[in-house]
Amino acid sequence: MANYRIEKINAEILRELTGLLREVKDPRMASADIISITKVDTTPDLAQSKVYVSVLGSEESKGSVIKGLTSAEGFLRTGLAQVLDLHATPKLIFVIDESAEYASHIEKVIQDIHKKG
Repeated sequence: MANYRIEKINAEILRELTGLLREVKDPRMASADIISITKVDTTPDLAQSKVYVSVLGSEESKGSVIKGLTSAEGFLRTGLAQVLDLHATPKLIFVIDESAEYASHIEKVIQDIHKKG
């Protein structure tokens, strides 16, 4: 039962943060072509939410985006607190999601194998 509640909270946080990202005015956020939130993992005690962010851009821009998001955490948490019906808003921890790049790399390797075979 609690697992369903956490999944629902994760989905709400993901949806709301996606909308709030457009309002972040940090110049470090402009260094990337595309920024999207791919997943949110909230601890059972609702103290922390790990936010996985996919960034299309260079390695340098990925670091800049994470720094920008971390500095905008207060703004983002305030926005979340206004729409989420929780006693306390979780601390946001931003992490780069490398899964899309990894999948692309695996696909390229498979294509190379097919070309050679």
